Amino acid sequence: MHAFCRIRHRRRAIAALLLVVALLAAGKLGQCQDDDDDYDDSDGDDGDGGGNTADVPLFANIVYDRLMSLTGAFTKEFGNQLKYCIKDSDKDWNQAFNFSADLRFLVNCIKQKGDLTSRLCNAAEIKFYFNNFYDNTGENAAKINILKPNKNCNLTSWVPGCEPGWACNINPNQNVKLNDSRQMPVRTYKCHPCCPGFFCPRGITCMIPCPLGAYCPLAKLNKTTGVCDPYNYQLPPGQPNHTCGGADMWADVLSTRQVFCPPGYYCPSTIQKISCSSGHYCRKGSTSEIRCFKKSSCKPNSSNQDITIFGALVMVALCLLLLIIYNFSGQILSNRERRQAKSREAAARSARETVQARERWKSAKDVAKKHAVGLQAQLSRTFSRKTSKGSGQSHESSDASSSKNAGLPPKKKESSNLTKVIQSLEENPESDQGFNLQIGDKNIKKNVPKGKQMHTRSQIFKYAYGQIEKEKALEQQNKNLTFSGVISMATDTEIRTRPVIEIAFKDLTLTLIGSKKKLLRSVTGKLMPGRVAAVMGPSGAGKTTFLTALAGKTTGCEITGLVLINGKVEPIRFYKKIIGFVPQDDIVHGNLTVEENLWFSARCRLSADLSKADKVLVVERIIESLGLQTIRESLVGTVEKRGISGGQRKRVNVGLEMVMEPSLLILDEPTSGLDSASSSLLLKALRREALEGVNICMVVHQPSYTLYKMFDDLILLAKGGITVYHGSVKKVEEYFSGLGINVPERVNPPDYYIDILEGIIKPNTTSGITCKQLPLRWMLHNGYDVPRDMLHDDATGDASSRSSENSNVKVETLSIAGEVWDHVKDIVGQRKDDFKYHFLHSIDLSNRSTPGVMTQYKYFLGRVGKQRLREARIQGVDFLILCLAGVCLGTLAKMSDETFGSLGYTYTVIAVSLLCKIGALRSFSLEKLHYWRERTSGMSSLAYFLARDTIDHFNTIIKPIVYLSMFYFFNNPRSSFVDNYIILVALVYCVTGIGYFFAIFFQPGTAQLWSALMPVVLTLIATQETTSKFLANICYTKWALEAFVVVNAERYSGVWLITRCGSMMQSGYDINDWGLCIVVLILYGMLSRCIAFFCMVTVSRN
Repeated sequence: MHAFCRIRHRRRAIAALLLVVALLAAGKLGQCQDDDDDYDDSDGDDGDGGGNTADVPLFANIVYDRLMSLTGAFTKEFGNQLKYCIKDSDKDWNQAFNFSADLRFLVNCIKQKGDLTSRLCNAAEIKFYFNNFYDNTGENAAKINILKPNKNCNLTSWVPGCEPGWACNINPNQNVKLNDSRQMPVRTYKCHPCCPGFFCPRGITCMIPCPLGAYCPLAKLNKTTGVCDPYNYQLPPGQPNHTCGGADMWADVLSTRQVFCPPGYYCPSTIQKISCSSGHYCRKGSTSEIRCFKKSSCKPNSSNQDITIFGALVMVALCLLLLIIYNFSGQILSNRERRQAKSREAAARSARETVQARERWKSAKDVAKKHAVGLQAQLSRTFSRKTSKGSGQSHESSDASSSKNAGLPPKKKESSNLTKVIQSLEENPESDQGFNLQIGDKNIKKNVPKGKQMHTRSQIFKYAYGQIEKEKALEQQNKNLTFSGVISMATDTEIRTRPVIEIAFKDLTLTLIGSKKKLLRSVTGKLMPGRVAAVMGPSGAGKTTFLTALAGKTTGCEITGLVLINGKVEPIRFYKKIIGFVPQDDIVHGNLTVEENLWFSARCRLSADLSKADKVLVVERIIESLGLQTIRESLVGTVEKRGISGGQRKRVNVGLEMVMEPSLLILDEPTSGLDSASSSLLLKALRREALEGVNICMVVHQPSYTLYKMFDDLILLAKGGITVYHGSVKKVEEYFSGLGINVPERVNPPDYYIDILEGIIKPNTTSGITCKQLPLRWMLHNGYDVPRDMLHDDATGDASSRSSENSNVKVETLSIAGEVWDHVKDIVGQRKDDFKYHFLHSIDLSNRSTPGVMTQYKYFLGRVGKQRLREARIQGVDFLILCLAGVCLGTLAKMSDETFGSLGYTYTVIAVSLLCKIGALRSFSLEKLHYWRERTSGMSSLAYFLARDTIDHFNTIIKPIVYLSMFYFFNNPRSSFVDNYIILVALVYCVTGIGYFFAIFFQPGTAQLWSALMPVVLTLIATQETTSKFLANICYTKWALEAFVVVNAERYSGVWLITRCGSMMQSGYDINDWGLCIVVLILYGMLSRCIAFFCMVTVSRN
């Protein structure tokens, strides 16, 4: 019943449309009468056509001029009632009923009978006719061409004019106004066939002009079928004198396709049909022929043009353009990297040569000094012998001279420049004084540019490598000097000191909020600057949990105890800009080189006030210390593309945190998977950092004895997160020996202690201490407060085992619902902590001003751009799939004039949505781990998101061109390429934002499933007639499809007017909403991006 009512409503709406159009036509034609708009039987009742034949064209022009004079009177009513399908009423009216170019159909009708004005329908008749469209619904829908009985055509009165294609004059002595919409005149006098160019419906005895684009000739009887071609109506039986008349109906193309000018022809007037010439094509309902792009592609009577070759040319041109951009960009990057490598190699070579020259100068100076000492001794011996021989002779003269000069002060001999240089070198062997003996500026050393004054690449690299070489030399000679002191001596610049972070914790306990499970328990100790602490223990001892608690990254846990930062109770997150955290997984960008990874981290996390030269020095120093010089230009590599080795990747992972010059460096198993040489190299680099006052704490699994001795402190944890030992590495064996636990010979101490805590080895002690009592012994040894349950366990001996059994019983007795509820509370607590961590304002106590959002946006933009260039093959595959989709859909979903191509556009919306969402998933699905690491280190989430979205705008612009280059030229719709491109750009922008949300909120597999199902489901919902308007409007596919249909329907005018309005009404579209559709799609894209960004900063790694 509901569907029946909807069909009835739509038929009435279509009928109302036709009624308005016909009223306009009738109103304009009615102006050919006298000033009172009346006509009577005096107008040409002669059977020969009436009047002088020479005056007929002049009369036709007068009739048409008066016909067009009422255009403004009906424009307002016309636009208000049909505004959903009429954008410009004057334009659409002229395209349908502007016959000024050819009035022959009026001239011919006047010549034929001379009764044109008396046979035209008035407003009441037209209204009566078009009401039939919505009265005949349901079972009577097939009787649309049969009118209800009326004054002129009923059971008692059925004149020949009641038959289709015929019309009659008004009865004699009758005055009728054409604009009268209430009273139907008596029209049964002198019935004749309908004039060509008009249509005369069955059951009404008057004529209505056919619109432009229609072909309304007189019908001819087909003696084989007995119907009047081309209108397919039959002659009335029993009336042998009745002939075929004119057209009988004008409605939508499905009901009256025979009225439309056929494809392959064009109809400049409603009575003329001309074949399309070669080099032109003519669509259905055309009033003129259209020139083809290439004449040879259109044969005579072509209904469309074959422009697939242009699609191929557009695609080839686009491919060439993309290849040029890719190669040009790649060439620029390669040239830049080569120039940078040459500058770096030249600077390193110059620094090495300078050091070698200084060493040679020192050697020569030492040799010269030795020879000078020997010569001085020889001269002194010779001089002493001569003095002894002539002492007697010169005694008197010496006395005289001495008496003369007794009153004068002694003269001081001035040293020469060479003597000054030698003395300077003796006092400071590392001085550059020996190299400054050049002609020119004597203060050349003072004029050497400092770090902030250097701008060229060569200057920066010379500065960096010069400092590194000096640091190496001074480090070799001054083993007892701190590393910062070495740097200050070598650079002669201001000393940059790092803030010191000392962490003290007492009774640190972590408990899950829901299940109340304790992850750490009563951990007490201190981590001091300048020392390297190792955290060891068996699996499940809470080593990583301990590090995350120190770094302030724990969520969903209740933290009890006391944590002091530099002696103050402050959250550790206040210092996150100077805290480095190296995760256990090697989270490094695989499509960037080693140097690019390190340089990006340094630029975003070092102080914004630090000069570029100093940043380069930091990066080069880390590359040097980690032994990454040989692979600095190599890609790190991904799962699909192999890069550097696993050990090298681990060192790069550590270097990402070292380049930001942290004050607290926390590392989670940095030596796992490394050989002894790589581990030793990494530990040496970390010890150099510790010499600068960095507080270093790291989890280590089974280190070798050499590595073990390189640590300063050891934190040994037992299962359950309880401390067994926390102190100096030098005293650990002494402490356990006091408990009766001695390490056997040729056994690595940390391995032995971990095996005891794991329960693999029993302690070889006579005191009866078990591995479960070791935490209690440590607490008692240091005088810490011991929990009551641990004291009870120690008193009963085996109480810990019974406690474990009791806890197992309690766990078994817990209900499933309780476990689920505890798990939910854990998740809620974790989300709550995430929200507080990311959204609540926190104080920055690090005293480091990192680059702002826009500066980081620029850095992120450069990084993402390089990554996209190196993923050009994946982009090419995306473009190829879009091309294939365009070819298939453009070929299979041929353009249909009846539906304005809605089927092909429906497939387009689904295909483009699906493919672009899948492509958008790669922007964030594969980068989640990298983003989480960068976000927790203090980098801007907004800059990260905006940079990736900005680079994806390239796909937003290019992908519509790629798809349309195939679909548009294979489907060949009437709408322009530019209009379709604008819609697709808005659609791709919209679905890309939705793809961001799926990629961030769901796991990769689930996100792909949502991306595939969503466009199909939303399109089905939006195109169903039974769907509510509100539900359809929230589907983005509805707005995209409406924009495509509207921009195509605008190109259908004239005879297509009723078809256009009927289709728009049935679909619920509005021809004026094209701009609104574009705006809605863009707003959907912006809203989805805002939601995606919100999810990105709130959703954390599980």
